[in-house]
Amino acid sequence: MFNQPHILINRVYTRTGDRGETSLAGGHRVAKDGSRIQAFGTIDELNSFVGLVCQTIQGQESNYPRLRQLVRTLSRIQQELFNLGAALATRIQDMQPHQPHIREKDILRLEEEIDRLNQELPALHSFVVPGGCRINAELHICRTVCRRAERLCVSLAREEEIPPETLPYLNRLGDAFFVWSRWTSHVLGQPETLWDPSTAPEQE
Repeated sequence: MFNQPHILINRVYTRTGDRGETSLAGGHRVAKDGSRIQAFGTIDELNSFVGLVCQTIQGQESNYPRLRQLVRTLSRIQQELFNLGAALATRIQDMQPHQPHIREKDILRLEEEIDRLNQELPALHSFVVPGGCRINAELHICRTVCRRAERLCVSLAREEEIPPETLPYLNRLGDAFFVWSRWTSHVLGQPETLWDPSTAPEQE
């Protein structure tokens, strides 16, 4: 069981970051463009896009009830991304025993979900072009932002120690967004557009 956050937000601005620095969870001051801030800031960006997908799906789930399970899954992912962000916002030496973080079972659950939904999908023989429907496109945006977060965490791990579950989780989550995008198109009955190099327009 994780500790509940002890947060009181009664002022939106504090002026403490006006010189380009911010505080980590343990109180350590760092530059706002540092590797750690870039990493968990991108996790925050990803979480916002996941919230957008949930809202888009909820506009269609009455006609496609199977999409409700994806909303439930993505809502859980949002909580896990907050847990990941909290861990990345804390130096290893400052982490507490019951501080929120990503667990091995979170990674295994993603793998199970990927395998289960992927069984419904036809095999791919080319890369998928994002689009076809709005939900598909938004999930591909989530995928690409997730991959950027993963790359930033790889860079951070070269500089500082980070929780060992971080990179496997983001790697698996990027895969999951890909499968969710395909599965959504499948549920909605939308055809996939595959990469076909021969259709690229020739330069005049």
